[in-house]
Amino acid sequence: MMPERIALLGSTGSIGTQTLDVVRAHPDRFRVEVLSANNQADLLISQALEFKPNMVVIGNETHYDKVKEALWQTDIKVFAGFSSLNDVVQSHTVDTVVTALLGSAGLRPTLRAIEAGKKIALANKETLVAGGELVCRKAAENKVTITPIDSEHSAIFQCLAGEYGKGIEKILLTGSGGPFRGKKAAELQDVKPEQALKHPTWQMGKKISIDSATLMNKGLEMIEARWLFGVKPSDIEIVIHPESIVHSLVAFKDGSVKAQLGMPDMKLPIQYALSWPERLDLDTPRLSLAQIGTLHFEKPDTDTFRCPSLAYRAIEQGGNMPCIMNAANEVAVQAFLSKRVSFLSIADLVEKTMDNVPFSKNTDLETLEESDRESRRFASRHMM
Repeated sequence: MMPERIALLGSTGSIGTQTLDVVRAHPDRFRVEVLSANNQADLLISQALEFKPNMVVIGNETHYDKVKEALWQTDIKVFAGFSSLNDVVQSHTVDTVVTALLGSAGLRPTLRAIEAGKKIALANKETLVAGGELVCRKAAENKVTITPIDSEHSAIFQCLAGEYGKGIEKILLTGSGGPFRGKKAAELQDVKPEQALKHPTWQMGKKISIDSATLMNKGLEMIEARWLFGVKPSDIEIVIHPESIVHSLVAFKDGSVKAQLGMPDMKLPIQYALSWPERLDLDTPRLSLAQIGTLHFEKPDTDTFRCPSLAYRAIEQGGNMPCIMNAANEVAVQAFLSKRVSFLSIADLVEKTMDNVPFSKNTDLETLEESDRESRRFASRHMM
């Protein structure tokens, strides 16, 4: 069997580095063809020297000379600029594109990969949040498979293995509740970024850690699940599960409920997305229910944490509204990390942007990209 040739977009982030761990564990099954990073030139160089891809892309063009010089004695082709991703993902030497880019930046290269008939292993949930209707339509037209990398969506995907027809009654999307589970708004007035970044069970990047703290991550995942699995938003229920052992559940019309359980380790969903429909060996801690003892489940506090409600509103309205919401959230999260807005202002800024940026039913790429730009401009001008 020839190794699966992978283009890894966002190789220096949390998902990217763990994807490379999977490749190291199964060098006979996977080969890295493309590596890309935005700013972490040194790590990209190190990865390139180890995995010897055909191509690397450094998004920040100011680092091009550094990367080019470091790799000049190799046969690795070096490209710079974000637009280069749109070209390399279409290369005939690529079988699967792993989209682990940050935020809505993943939308255009994912579409280009789909148009070229590449399989997609999706870690960039914002791609489906901002352009889910467009992405899924293009995937159907090009007969492209999208396998999810998010732990929750991988869990749902695994629960649906062997199921046929449309027997889903409800998807139960679990989440830890983040570092502030049980807190009320009055207790969150003076939250600092370093507090919000301390996720109780997962080691993640800064943006997704803040999204987990606000519960926006569950809202984004709800929209992603709506597109991946073809269900109505009203049939997706968010459930807080602090142990992060049950990664999600599917309830069927006959009353049966399936769950996927495992230790919190992103290498499992990454590897499954790449190896599906096979399962490969994985050296990871095994689950012991007896040692864990008790699992807890509760409803989210959507009065204190308003972001999931904004996500439901956005997907119910449709059109460009999820794109507007996502762009505003990206601006708000970065502003909070830079200490320019408060933790509670994140939801306020997202809602204000949704209320003021023009709504459109169109979901073509040009409309979505203009909505994204306008939403970022509005949110940047109206920080509270």
